[in-house]
Amino acid sequence: MDIDFEKMQGLIPAVLQDADSGEVLMVGFMNREAFERTLSSGYATFFSRTRNQLWMKGETSGNRARVFSMTTDCDRDTVLLRVRLEGLGLICHEGTRSCFNSAIPVGPEIATKEDPSKGAQS
Repeated sequence: MDIDFEKMQGLIPAVLQDADSGEVLMVGFMNREAFERTLSSGYATFFSRTRNQLWMKGETSGNRARVFSMTTDCDRDTVLLRVRLEGLGLICHEGTRSCFNSAIPVGPEIATKEDPSKGAQS
């Protein structure tokens, strides 16, 4: 499989999705070695940009991500890993199931009901 590691200076985004529920769990980065290790081990492995080293998700905590399928996008510069979690099933370093837990408000509030204090309008 030809994955384009050159667009982001040797890295590709890797999205982890729960294989059963479809929930997006986290996004990490892989270099070629992390990608190949993921393929050979069957467990999600990433490249830490801050520590400048490979790390297997859950290697120390036991909350590993077993890969059941991997697909690439049309540009071949991002991968989607469908995983099942082992251990307690907590993927985030903050102790939650998903890293996506902080809502960001988008757009103006839209009233879904007519305001009863104004009465019917004709």
